[in-house]
Amino acid sequence: MFRSFLPALLTAMIATSAQADMISKTSPHSVDATLDRLEDAVNGAGATVFARVDHAAGATNVDMDLRPTALLIFGNPMLGTPAMQDAQTAGLDLPLRVLAYADSEGVVHLVYHDPADLAEGHGLPAEAPYLTKMTGALDKLTSKAIAED
Repeated sequence: MFRSFLPALLTAMIATSAQADMISKTSPHSVDATLDRLEDAVNGAGATVFARVDHAAGATNVDMDLRPTALLIFGNPMLGTPAMQDAQTAGLDLPLRVLAYADSEGVVHLVYHDPADLAEGHGLPAEAPYLTKMTGALDKLTSKAIAED
């Protein structure tokens, strides 16, 4: 029974991931510098950095190559908690995550899912103030991370 269920589950997960809207920005900085700047912006905004995942280092640990790719996981319980109060399944996609990676030409990209996807994926009210705040915070924080200054 499990073997017949697994392909259907994987197909549903891939379809859900593919449907999510990604917002992408390019950065003039390296992957590490971009995430350092994002982490500084997150901390400066009073949010919490929960983890930083270096996918390229993970690949190296298993003798595989991966261009620089890293993920920053962060959030603010003042925004995330109301979302989870409306639908606890939102905790599957919270805290927020931003991925930085270098493409094959060395261009660094900063990508994240549009918080509006939380409304669609978890049945949250589309006009919820916390979604508007998450959207604005992600734009502001990622813009600071990629600023030329």
